[in-house]
Order: sequence, then C-alpha cells, then structure tokens
Amino acid sequence: MQPRRQPPPAPRPRGNCPGAPLLALLLLLVLRGAAAAPAGPQDPRRPQDAGLSRGLLQQAARAALHFLNFRAGSPSALRALAAVQEGRASVNPKEGCKVDLVFSTERYNSEEGEEHLGNCSARVFFKTQKPRPAINVTCTRLLGKRKRQQEDYLLYKQMKQLKTPVDVVSIPDSHGHIDPSLKPIWDLAFLGSSYVMWEKTTQFLHYYLAQLTSVKQWKTDDDEIDFDYTVLLHEFSTQEIIPCRIHLVWYPGKPLKVKYHCQELQTPEEASGTEEG
Repeated sequence: MQPRRQPPPAPRPRGNCPGAPLLALLLLLVLRGAAAAPAGPQDPRRPQDAGLSRGLLQQAARAALHFLNFRAGSPSALRALAAVQEGRASVNPKEGCKVDLVFSTERYNSEEGEEHLGNCSARVFFKTQKPRPAINVTCTRLLGKRKRQQEDYLLYKQMKQLKTPVDVVSIPDSHGHIDPSLKPIWDLAFLGSSYVMWEKTTQFLHYYLAQLTSVKQWKTDDDEIDFDYTVLLHEFSTQEIIPCRIHLVWYPGKPLKVKYHCQELQTPEEASGTEEG
C-alpha cells in the first residue's frame, strides 16, 4: 500500500502582517496520530491577533502620529508616542495591510513627571501600491483649544518681532543641544516634517527627524511665517540619512502648507503637498 500523501501546506499571506503557522500545526497533528482533514487556504483578510509583531504596531502608531501632528497644524499641540496598548491586523496581498490599534500619547515637549495626554484609536492602512498610508485617528484629552491658540500666538508673535529673519545652521548642535531661543524653530520644522514623514512611511520604513542643517525665514508682506529649511531624516530600517528640503508656510489656526523635495541615495524622489489641517 502506498503511504498516504500529506496535504500541501496552506498558502500564507505575503507582507509583514502575521499569518497562522498552518504547516507546523499539520505536522503536529500527524505526529499525534490524528486523522486531520486537508487544510484549505487561509483567508488572507481574516483579522490576526496571535503573534502580532510589536514592530508593526509601533510602525502604525508612528504613522498615525505624523498624520495627527500635521493635520493639527499647531507646534503647541505636537504629540509623541508613549506606548502601544493593543492592536490587530488583517492583510490582503492585493490591497495591503490594515492595522487597528490603541496607543497612548504624551506632549512632544513633555517635562519629567508630566502625565500622558490620553489614548488614541487609529486605523492605519499600508497600501500595497501607494507609499502614503491612509489613516483615521481619534484621540482623547486633546490640549484645550484656547490654551493651544494662546501658545501658538505667543510663538508667532515672537517670530514676527525678530528684527532680522532667522538664518541658522545645525539644530541641534554637535553636542545634541538645542538653544531655548531656537526651540520654536525646531518645533515648526518638526511640524512640517511630520507631513513628509507621513507621506514616506511604509509598512517597512519609518523616519525620525535627526537634525536641521539650514533654516531660512523669509520676510513677507502678509501675516504668514514663511520658512525654507533642510532636514536630515534617519530612515529605519535601512539606516540611511535622507536630506529633504522643505518649504513651510504657517499661521496660527490656518491650514499648514508644506512642499518638499527629498534626495534619495539611489533614485531622486520629488513630491509636494498642501493640505488642510
């Protein structure tokens, strides 16, 4: 009698989202002598909980925060990731990877001992064909609108009262220090860079603002603050340093305007965007 052939392993979804280890399960059943029926292919759209990569959840949380910071358009309302609390993912090889998660946040310029701002619930869709993830995010305990407007206006007034436009190099300096007088410049640059980092984030790559290498503020006849600056983005997991030139137009309470050009080491890439906050 010919030995009974084992059914072929069920196909696993492609991508970074987790798939159930069906082949290992089938081998375990055979070793136990169970008469297992042939396993069919797994539905790639089925939500996955077990073994969900913490890296994927962190990736989705960072993308959601980049989007949230850009859309807020307020240097006083910048948020940073505190911790990912829970999440689940589903994958469709043709469309992409969808992640639902809950995470806590803190103020970007939080002081030691300051409590977390609150939780955010987000759905992040890393599309197969387009790099920029689609994001829907809702957060609790937002900084009060009145307080945010007051802090933004004080920063705006400080920038407008400068006798000469800002023209500095290297923030932070070679020792990693940011002079308090330059902190508003860094926050505005981080605000504009959030748009760039959101646009460039993929399921496998995320970005960190490493340094401002040049800043130029332009005198304007209107009320807006107009900046040109160059940033160095640290790209994970390639570890490459990506220089990006960014043009930022900001006025408290109005939509942020951003245009940028990033020079890749391999292939030049150019993109621009203007979107309501």
